[in-house]
Amino acid sequence: VEVTGQCGEHRAMLSAVATILMYLSFPLPFLIPPFVKMDFSELPALLAAFSLGPVSGAAVCLVKNLVNLFFSTTNGVGELCNFLLGVCFVIPAGLIYQRGKSRKGAFIAALVGAVFMAAASIPVNYYISYPFYTIFMPLDTIIAMYQELIPCVDGLLACLIICNAPFTLLKGLLDLLLALLIYKPLSPILHR
Repeated sequence: VEVTGQCGEHRAMLSAVATILMYLSFPLPFLIPPFVKMDFSELPALLAAFSLGPVSGAAVCLVKNLVNLFFSTTNGVGELCNFLLGVCFVIPAGLIYQRGKSRKGAFIAALVGAVFMAAASIPVNYYISYPFYTIFMPLDTIIAMYQELIPCVDGLLACLIICNAPFTLLKGLLDLLLALLIYKPLSPILHR
């Protein structure tokens, strides 16, 4: 019972940090249209997946998005997509890390998770996010915002493949880098 309680406390702590990091999102308008934001809220979920297992990583993704529903500007669609992509990142990473718990194992695990999340961002955005966004903004306007950055994109799918997927990969790689920097010092606390 005590181990379960400690795991729950660690998940709650990591969920709280993830919620705050999600709230602190920011645009990178030189890379992607400003309505797509960068945040590091998957970092605590990745740490949970490494230290407590992939289900705990997914639980952190779920909690941060449920809490952020209260501040949603997308009627929950953004949170749903964030949850789906976060799970696509932390579940593979957590599963792979469980097989080889080392610095190299963590690197490979998070790299695979980041690639999986980037690939999943294409259908998630194509079938969920952007159909919702087009309720408020015409698709031509959305594509024009991408064309300001990369003139050769000529449709939504091209925008997602050329801009969103690399941006999502970058987000995962930054989380990977940060995890490698802080996981070892935090490991005794997370495993206590």
